[in-house]
Amino acid sequence: MGESIMECTVLNLLKKAGETVSADDSVLEVATDKVDTEVPCPFNGKLTEWLVRENDVVAIGSVVAHFEVEDDVPASGKQPAAPEMQEEIPDAETMAAMLENDFLKAVDKNPEPVSGLAKNDLQGNTFYSPLVLSIAREENITASELAGIPGTGAENRVTKNDIITYISNRKSIPVKPAPAAVSLNGSSEIIEMDRMRKMISQRMIESKRISAHVTSFIETDMTPIVNWREQVKSEFRKKTGDSITFTPILIEAVAKAIRDYPMINISVDGEKIIRKKDINIGMAVALPDGNLIVPVIHHADQYDLPGLARKVNELARRARENKLKADDLAGGTYSVSNIGAFSNLMGTPVIVQPQVAIMAFGAIKKKPAVLETPQGDLIGIRSMMFISHSYDHRVVDGSLGGMFLKRVNDYLENFDIHRSLI
Repeated sequence: MGESIMECTVLNLLKKAGETVSADDSVLEVATDKVDTEVPCPFNGKLTEWLVRENDVVAIGSVVAHFEVEDDVPASGKQPAAPEMQEEIPDAETMAAMLENDFLKAVDKNPEPVSGLAKNDLQGNTFYSPLVLSIAREENITASELAGIPGTGAENRVTKNDIITYISNRKSIPVKPAPAAVSLNGSSEIIEMDRMRKMISQRMIESKRISAHVTSFIETDMTPIVNWREQVKSEFRKKTGDSITFTPILIEAVAKAIRDYPMINISVDGEKIIRKKDINIGMAVALPDGNLIVPVIHHADQYDLPGLARKVNELARRARENKLKADDLAGGTYSVSNIGAFSNLMGTPVIVQPQVAIMAFGAIKKKPAVLETPQGDLIGIRSMMFISHSYDHRVVDGSLGGMFLKRVNDYLENFDIHRSLI
């Protein structure tokens, strides 16, 4: 399901138990914190049983359904007899419990509490496994509550089953419902955030907490590019059936500048800096529902301009049709946002974690500008654009952030207007 994805939510079961399916048929739709996607069946056969339901949260690698595979079913339709000495394979929950018990037995009699909860929050030298602590955090169980749960594991330690039983009993106690939200004057409407908006909210808060955001600005003369695009856009559409926007031109300039300043193409892991060799540029795309998503152009520096134009259009189209796959959103090393599409002049974009910088391109507007010529300075009408560069000041100093921004500006202002797009 993509880089760093540990679980997903089942949105829809697309096939019913008892249905015959073919290889590559989509059998269920799932959602991760990156993308919604359909999961195909890897073989021909009959779906005999679902092990999950809609809205279940499922760990990556879990078994979600049972199938009868055509190659394993004899012509008579009867299942082959199981070998007499076949070893029974435990299910996932049993296996987790076995692993937890093995872990507990391997711990010293007086171990230190696991990091993540302060020592003084726990009772004495009581040990709790990482699994138990993780469940406690998710369910907002306090240290005193945790200490009061009777344990059935080794040396009376609390096991996964103990804490789950406690949670079930706690939830069974009637809770006085919170008062329903009401409008005081009838002029306000309460709208529940959808799943994607909740994720965006969480990611933005995390990014502002993690990175020391600084933003630099520059004004770029886009007149040569505007004139060149006006000359070639009709021919490009006639030969390719697609449009040439400013976005691929801007991404090309960013990719070139990253090659010149590779220390902008990094991420931070604790006190270590990880420099990425691949230049994978994410581009923010506005969805019909108003949310944003950031598909990634992998190896963006290896495309020519026509290739970038086709890739940009393809990703934007699939994003708006909700047809992106998990890999389309994974592995980004730097991001851009074309806020000029909304007629915005400039902005201060929020960094996409774990990247360390993001660039926003404002609207291209005609305005009077000073032109330096051998005969002296003149005032002319030029197509100007503001570029905003937000970077993580923990690892990107103002000199690097500013020089990188200036290099992008230089590539755009020195654009080759004689190049062929076809």
